[in-house]
Amino acid sequence: MAQGTVQVTHTGTSRWRRRTGEYSSLAAALEAAADGDVLTVAPGTYRENLVLERAVTLRGPEGSPGSVRIAPADGVPLTVRASAVVQDLHVEGQDAAAPALLVEDGTPELRDIRVVTRSAAGIEVRGAARPTVRRCTVDNPAGIGIAVLDGGGGVFEDCEVVAAGQSGIAVRGGAHPRLERCRVHHTSGAGLSATGENSALEALGCEVYEVRGSGVHITGRATGHLTDCDVHRTTADGLTLDTDAVLTLADCRIHDIPENAVDLRSRSVLTLTRTTVRQFGRNGLSVWDPGTRVDANQCEIFDSTGDYPAVWVSDGATAVLDSCRVHDVPDALFVLDRGSRADVVDSDLSQVRNTAVSVSDGATAQLDDCRIRDAATGAWFRDHGSSGTLSNCTLDGTQTGVIVTKGADPTVERCTVDAPSEAGFYVSAGGRGTFAHCRVTGSSGYGFHVIDGCRTTLRRCRTERCARGGYEFADGGPDAAPGSGPVVEDCSSDESGGVRATAVRETAVQTPAPAPVLPAAVPEPRPEVRPAAVDAPGQPARSSKDVLAELDALVGLESVKREVRALTDMIEVGRRRQQAGLKAASVKRHLVFTGSPGTGKTTVARLYGEILASLGVLEKGHLVEVSRVDLVGEHIGSTAIRTQEAFERARGGVLFIDEAYALSPEDAGRDFGKEAIDTLVKLMEDHRDAVVVIVAGYTAEMERFLSVNPGVASRFSRTITFSDYGPEELLRIVEQQAEEHEYRLGPGTGEALLKYFTAIPKGAAFGNGRTARQTFEAMVERHAGRVAQVAEPSTDDLTLLYPEDLPGLP
Repeated sequence: MAQGTVQVTHTGTSRWRRRTGEYSSLAAALEAAADGDVLTVAPGTYRENLVLERAVTLRGPEGSPGSVRIAPADGVPLTVRASAVVQDLHVEGQDAAAPALLVEDGTPELRDIRVVTRSAAGIEVRGAARPTVRRCTVDNPAGIGIAVLDGGGGVFEDCEVVAAGQSGIAVRGGAHPRLERCRVHHTSGAGLSATGENSALEALGCEVYEVRGSGVHITGRATGHLTDCDVHRTTADGLTLDTDAVLTLADCRIHDIPENAVDLRSRSVLTLTRTTVRQFGRNGLSVWDPGTRVDANQCEIFDSTGDYPAVWVSDGATAVLDSCRVHDVPDALFVLDRGSRADVVDSDLSQVRNTAVSVSDGATAQLDDCRIRDAATGAWFRDHGSSGTLSNCTLDGTQTGVIVTKGADPTVERCTVDAPSEAGFYVSAGGRGTFAHCRVTGSSGYGFHVIDGCRTTLRRCRTERCARGGYEFADGGPDAAPGSGPVVEDCSSDESGGVRATAVRETAVQTPAPAPVLPAAVPEPRPEVRPAAVDAPGQPARSSKDVLAELDALVGLESVKREVRALTDMIEVGRRRQQAGLKAASVKRHLVFTGSPGTGKTTVARLYGEILASLGVLEKGHLVEVSRVDLVGEHIGSTAIRTQEAFERARGGVLFIDEAYALSPEDAGRDFGKEAIDTLVKLMEDHRDAVVVIVAGYTAEMERFLSVNPGVASRFSRTITFSDYGPEELLRIVEQQAEEHEYRLGPGTGEALLKYFTAIPKGAAFGNGRTARQTFEAMVERHAGRVAQVAEPSTDDLTLLYPEDLPGLP
């Protein structure tokens, strides 16, 4: 057959009617062909726009794949509108507004076709078309790889999208394709996407990877079903569901995801069965919004590469984990916000660096027949309205088994905590909780530790082999309400100091504890490091008015002064409302200071402490300034001790942590700085009225620091930004320094200083106020060298600074 010719084998009802003809163009061959005819295309490039409207077979020569190129200058290279067979062709398109291969009708079979194009879509299927597409490849860096639209369907087997400028495979408009053993990679949009009501995507044995976006995106009431699929190496979330999307995963693998492995919101529903989620940078499962729900059965979530909870449920969403394993993660399950709920049944949570289960902001969690092992904290019910049930659970190898704080009120029944390093159950800060038929064995601290006069109920609980005692009920203090404290019924211990076994309901006798054991990796502080009173005896405290006057005298910092005054006013009015018997708004006093060095952050922190002391909020108001070197130790356990010691030194005052972002370096690995952060968060929670914490540093670095631990950002009420000083403000600082040291600026010196501070480089070495003070000191030094040469200097000689005394620019 000649180059560039098309051979048509005409078939008929009887063998003798079969005949063969050759045509010089594809269009002519198609015109002559009838249903059932076979068109064999000779090698070559055909600049024709083909339209198949009969049930013919169009193929390239056997043994020469890719030798036939369909490559018109514009338009759709190949359109199929019948139940034809097309195989062994190379299709090239150049029209950005049209697909390269369009299937509009029939049930054609497309085999071994390679589409290399820069078109709107590589292959587009629409309407009533139901093709079977086998072993086809699409390379379309300008648009969608495969688009199935407007009710289209079909089966795609062993196909590959090697590049796409948008989604790899896009389904919308009620389309419903099935993918079998397909590969999608190197796309600039989602790997697989389905959008719109009645749109459905089914994938079996497929792989999605190297995607610059989400691996799978289902939205707008679309549905999806993935079986035995792999999604990995995306730049965004692995799977994204929103706006009433429904997705089912069975026997799938989601891994190597830098963001959320699965993110769903806006009433989406996800069902996972026997699916593994691993190596994710943020959440393994991130579930948001009322009506959004995830059901996971026999799944495994593990090996987090970031510092975020493996399962995050918030804003009224629901998560159900049945027979699942979550391990080797920073935190296993966080449930936040009223209406949010997590139900965990017969599951294992292990190798958790921080908290296995955290319930806060009015959320609910229920754990039945679960096992929590090797976690810093087993379960933490954090605040008012946060509740739930732990039933028939075991907690082994935790630092603290269960923590209840700030009005949370869970029910814990028939649970066992074995070998906690600090306490089996810890209740503080107004926490409540009911503990029934619970058991603590082998604690290195207490079994049950209830402080602050918390109204906790213990029924038929037992402790064994607890090093510091089975039960410890610390005094609620002089302001404790009458009758406060735990209620104990029929509890027992093998310790001589345990609670008496009794059949009568009673309020436990409260005895002061020497120092409560904190629910974190914090050993008891050594007595010798507890500081004496910082203030000198008899030293009168300044009034808030006096301290604010000193603040107002500082150069610049106008926005900072407004922020501090607003805080002071809120605290003062709250105090007066309390005195009048009214409710006072809760004001969080912990602050974040951001800005460059030398902008007055330490000075303002010191004044802020004095203001709080003058208002009676803090006992002393002194400032303890620390940095990473003061908090982070060289070996396991020492960081917690150092952090607690610094916190104790600041008790009654302000703990100021400069360059706080250094506690969480970007390449942290196994850095102990995170231990300092976790310890600090726990101390701030448990002693929130004793110490005000201010963290400070460069703006961008502090934003990253606040994102490291979910508990960090919530502890700070506001961020105050300290702007760099302008030339005029730096001049005023020099003038203040000169006046303080009995110098004067000579004629022209002020103008020279303004030019100097305008020209001075404002890079990383620029120290703001420190630069101004260093400039003054350099001027004094140069002045001294000049005046020392004068035999009998006058008063003006000794006090006046001139432009020639300015140092050179750095």
